[in-house]
Parts: sequence; C-alpha cells; structure tokens
Amino acid sequence: MKKIAYIELDTHAEIAADFMNLMNDSKEFSVDYYFSEKIKNQIQTTDEAVFLSDNSMILDQLKNKNYDLIIIGTVHRYFNTFLNITNKYKTAVIIHNINFSKASKLDLIKNVFKEDVAYRLKLWWKEGLFNASKVYKKAKHLLVLDKGFSSQKFQFLPLFYTKEFTQHKNERLTVVIPGGVSQKRRDYQHILNIIQKAEGAENIEFVFLGKAKGEELDAIEKVSDRFNIKYFTERVSQEEFEFWMKKADVLWCPIQQQTEFFSQKEMYGKTKMTGNIGDAIKFGKIAVFPANYNSNLDFIVPEKENVIQQFYELQNTQYDFQKEYSKEKVLRNLENFLLTLIM
Repeated sequence: MKKIAYIELDTHAEIAADFMNLMNDSKEFSVDYYFSEKIKNQIQTTDEAVFLSDNSMILDQLKNKNYDLIIIGTVHRYFNTFLNITNKYKTAVIIHNINFSKASKLDLIKNVFKEDVAYRLKLWWKEGLFNASKVYKKAKHLLVLDKGFSSQKFQFLPLFYTKEFTQHKNERLTVVIPGGVSQKRRDYQHILNIIQKAEGAENIEFVFLGKAKGEELDAIEKVSDRFNIKYFTERVSQEEFEFWMKKADVLWCPIQQQTEFFSQKEMYGKTKMTGNIGDAIKFGKIAVFPANYNSNLDFIVPEKENVIQQFYELQNTQYDFQKEYSKEKVLRNLENFLLTLIM
C-alpha cells in the first residue's frame, strides 16, 4: 500500500475534506493528514490519521515517515516551510490561482504595498513571500481541480464526486446562489436587478447561500420585503449549506469574470476555478453561469437574457451526474492518477 501525506495549514478545508472522503474508501493508498487547528475544526472526522500541525511543526512531523508523495493543499503563505518540503520530498501542489503561481519577485514586491500591507509585510519578513514562485517551480507536480485548466504543466486532480440522496419536489421553484455574498467574486447586483424587474421572479424562492454583510446585505434586505428571499448574516454551517444545496432545483452562479488574488489579476474560467463547479458536481445540480464564462461542461449552462424563464425550463432538466461523477468512478480515476505521480 502506497503512503501519502496531505497537508492543509491555510485555507481550503473543503478540498481537504473531499480528498479525505474519497480516499477513506481506497485500498491502494494510506493517507496521513496534517491540518492546522483552523482546518481541523472545519472537518468532521474521527480519523486517527489526522494530525494537528502548523508552520513550526510540519517539517519535524514528516521526518522518517517515508511517504511516497506529499500533497500540499494550499501555498498562499508559509513559503519558506513549503520550499523546504519541496526540496526534500516528492511533492505535488494544488494550484488555486494560476497567475499568482507564476508571479515574479518584482510583481510580489509591488503587490505588498497595494493593500493589506501589515499582513503582506508579515508574509515578506517572516514567511518567505518571495520564495513563492520557487515552491511552485521545485514541486514535482502542479495540480488543478478544473479539467479545463489541465496542460503539460498543470495536471488535473479528479476530486469531485456526486453524492447520492433523494431529491424531494419543492412546492416553489428554488434557486440557490452558493458562495460568500461579496460583489468582488460574484455580481450580486445583477441578481437583485433581475429579481426586481423580471416577470415571474415573485414565484421563485431565492437563497443567497453565504454570509451577507455590508452593502450587499443592505441591498438584499431592501428587496427581501417584496420577494421570497432567504439570506444569512452569519457564517453558513456545513449542515445548512448541504440542506439548501440538496433542496435546490437549479444553481445561479453570477461569477465575476475578473478577480484578484494578492493583487494579481485572475480570470475565472481561465486562471482561477470557481468552487461553484465543485458545488454543482457534489450535489448533482445544473448551474447557470454568465454567458462569458469559459466552460465545456454540459451541466454549466450559459445565462440567457430571460433567465427567470430559463430557471423554469431547467427545473425539470435531467443530467446523469452518476455516469461521470459516481464516487466509485472518481475514486478509481484518482487512484490511477496518484499512481502516475508516484512512479
């Protein structure tokens, strides 16, 4: 049996949980997980192979373990530590922002002073910010979670599978908008404008499935008096998130085309994957994306001018997610892929 270490000290708990849920059924691999306290608290598990870790501990924890492969889930900080790991071990790194992974030292210096200056100076002085590109260059493999991003340099890591559950018929057409309610990542103003103007919107239940605050919360509250809108002012629990995702008839994902990470411009669908693709696969839902979003996935549907009518049409549209994304098939693909990384 091959041995793998999976490290997540920073951000993407949901990706780590997806990997764990799949690999728990693997007979080919044994996996040890090294999570920061923040990540561990977000993942419900009693697995004995989960170890509490941090930036100061991880190098000692990996000593003498003889892993066939080490996977780092996020490299957005602790660059000195991760550079040490990539220098010593066969390492694969999951890339979430392609342009950031390519950023030069000069780019990073300029970006330090654009915003969040105190935090970015800490990354510079204490965590080796300018070693970021070295980590990506030293890693044996660079992994992406969207097959559309795969190339000779970036290899596709199959991770998302469709859960099996009973879909109950809703009394009212339910449209769920998953994700943090922030205008930076998604165009919520576009959604609110359509809800207020389009015929038939008053008969739909719209669920803003993410914490809303500030201007976005104010705008939603003004509209919610006249329409069937559910929103959240606190962080949405995993249980609540799953309840509404299972209940959804269709997902509405108004992804902004351009965004930034560390003041580095990124393009959704080209250099940065949206988590909404994983959401759609996990819960077996058709998702409406902006017409300019670059995707060749059949369950990602370009938004039409009359999107409200489109929702009604999609309500009864069937797509066989299990054919491509059953847990058994995705696990088999993942195991076969991991074997190629170890060879």
